[in-house]
Amino acid sequence: MIVAFSVAPAAADPDAGMSAAVAEAVRVVRESGLPNETNAMFTLVEGEWDEVMAVVRRATEAVAAVSPRTSLVLKADIRPGHTGMLRGKVDRVERRLAGR
Repeated sequence: MIVAFSVAPAAADPDAGMSAAVAEAVRVVRESGLPNETNAMFTLVEGEWDEVMAVVRRATEAVAAVSPRTSLVLKADIRPGHTGMLRGKVDRVERRLAGR
């Protein structure tokens, strides 16, 4: 499964904005060892249901530790038996764009 999620404090720290809290969430994801990618809007993580959801929970808890209210947006592509899709989906689109 691939999960795209965004977690952020509902109220930003006036000195650090949201970036300090979001950086802690991204650190949790990167330290998980699961395939992941972060862009301007979401962090994507790939793995089995329980391990991915555990990472999302820990990332959310990292933000909640510095904010009394936390926002979480999550989208999941649940496709049992398929791995390597984080990169594979993009590669297929790129091949089509290149005319192959």
